[in-house]
Amino acid sequence: MAYILVLVVSLADWTVSLSSSCDEAMLKSFRLQENFIMGEWQKLRIRRILRPFFLLQNSSMMKKTLKSIKRTLPEIASVMLLLALHLFLFTMFGMLLFARTKDAQQDKEWQGYFHSLPDSLTSLLVLLTTANNPDVMIPAYSKNRAYSIFFIFFTVIGNLFLMNLLTAIIYNQFRGYLLKSVQSSLFRRRLGIRAAFEVLCSLKETPMNKNIFRVQSEDMIQVLQKVKMDSYCKEAIIVKLESYPPEGLSAAQFQTLFDELDTHKVKERPAMPDYQSPFLQKIQLIFGHHYFGYLGNAIALANVFSVCVIMVIDSDKPPTERDDFFLGVINCVFIFYYLLEMSLKIIALGLRRYLSYPSNIFDGLLTSVLMVLEVSTFAVYGFPHPGWRPEMLGLLSLWDMVRLANMLIVFRFLRIIPNIKFMSLVASTLLDLVKNIRSFAGILVVAFYTFAIIGMELFGGTIVPMGNISGANITTGNATLQCGTYEQLEYWPNNFDDFAAALVTLWDVMVVNNWQVFLEAYSRYSSPWSKLYFVTWWLFSSVIWVNLFIALLLENFIHKWDRRCHRPSLSDIEYQMTMELMFRDVLEEPTEEELIAELHQHPHMHLCR
Repeated sequence: MAYILVLVVSLADWTVSLSSSCDEAMLKSFRLQENFIMGEWQKLRIRRILRPFFLLQNSSMMKKTLKSIKRTLPEIASVMLLLALHLFLFTMFGMLLFARTKDAQQDKEWQGYFHSLPDSLTSLLVLLTTANNPDVMIPAYSKNRAYSIFFIFFTVIGNLFLMNLLTAIIYNQFRGYLLKSVQSSLFRRRLGIRAAFEVLCSLKETPMNKNIFRVQSEDMIQVLQKVKMDSYCKEAIIVKLESYPPEGLSAAQFQTLFDELDTHKVKERPAMPDYQSPFLQKIQLIFGHHYFGYLGNAIALANVFSVCVIMVIDSDKPPTERDDFFLGVINCVFIFYYLLEMSLKIIALGLRRYLSYPSNIFDGLLTSVLMVLEVSTFAVYGFPHPGWRPEMLGLLSLWDMVRLANMLIVFRFLRIIPNIKFMSLVASTLLDLVKNIRSFAGILVVAFYTFAIIGMELFGGTIVPMGNISGANITTGNATLQCGTYEQLEYWPNNFDDFAAALVTLWDVMVVNNWQVFLEAYSRYSSPWSKLYFVTWWLFSSVIWVNLFIALLLENFIHKWDRRCHRPSLSDIEYQMTMELMFRDVLEEPTEEELIAELHQHPHMHLCR
């Protein structure tokens, strides 16, 4: 029904847009006469806002996450109500505390932040995110230090207690609902496997008596050959199938057989080459040892340290006085070592085993790029010599190429991560998080898209750049641009004039650093009601979505942390994490009676029991 409704609305909007474009010239003249009303209606395209609906409908995990958010809304609303009450009470108290007096010099707090009820609410709401701290309290604090108690109490109660309580509620509710969702998925999976068992039993009946049914291994292998499944899982199931007795599989054995689909192991490392030469065996023993990797990490650390030292020494020198001789020699020596290290590792481990390590792929790729860059530098500028200075020859100057090489060298230093146990745990958590964050990223993409389109419709062309403006206080005509305003900070690129700029502006607001600048600017240029748009975006992105992301991050990390001592070394086996595996230890297996009862209710299943 929702699909049909969205399609009908989109088709109607497309029809209106198509018919309106036929008389574009007439509409432009009419727009000038009617104060842009018709033109603004023509710009509004509803179907653009409805496009994310199709993305949401095609992702079951995104729909589950949205349902989780929906079920969490009552608890979120209770904390939000408490937060609103806290904000309102402190706003009233602040307006009374910083009321206008006869002395204009003593009214800076009233003039800047508590001039009216909307201004007071906005000031304290922004203070809730600490974006305007300590600016908001400086005028009153300069007058009397005791006024700081008001702002400290507000921040402690609102930011440290209520906002973190909101994080805890979202985490608890999200985990509870997602656990139920995964539990339902497990039940459906077990039910499907049991239904397959019943169907295979009916194909070739081999009961030892009327109450015991078994599936023959031959029938199972024939089915596996026709099923689309990952080759590793299919091979693992066949290997496990061969270990069962020849009389066939029982229902419990059949269920256990498919646990191979949840196996942690993805692949094992290929074996090292078996050299017959004593010399090659010694090379393999020395350069295949993990101590050789530690030596490479020490060399990489020394390389980064030397680059940092030279960068500090040359930081204040203009390009005409900079001598890149030492930096060029250092880069040449270290890059040659990296190339030698890569070659020796390939000889010791073999190409297949070398490429089975993601860290080696990372090292090899960066080493190859560095080598190409270094050879290109030598071909264009010659070998390093005293007085080696940047000069533009072709696409990049010498300094640009040296900088690019040094950036890659610093980036290569990340190779130490797998060798530090705790750092490796954190890195693997982040990698697993990337795999499981698709639904959350999808929801954020939908939110960004929707709010960007709405922002373009509401604020497109609202702010027109005034030119280059700088300085603390600048007067243009009758207006004075104070320090910290949109104009003085030159935030002109942050607007809603096009889709890309709207996305960047929404990102800046989500980060909540200086987001009060956008609230104040758009309330002046468009309407004070524009604050509702930015506050709504802040609530959804920075409060709800970021806390959901924290919930997933915590759950993933806790799962990894609790199992770090019960898993084999990451150096020999790679692992993957799925949403089901994350909750595997707390999921309840469905009973035999539940599965049979559910199958009896299925209209196409006819069980003879």
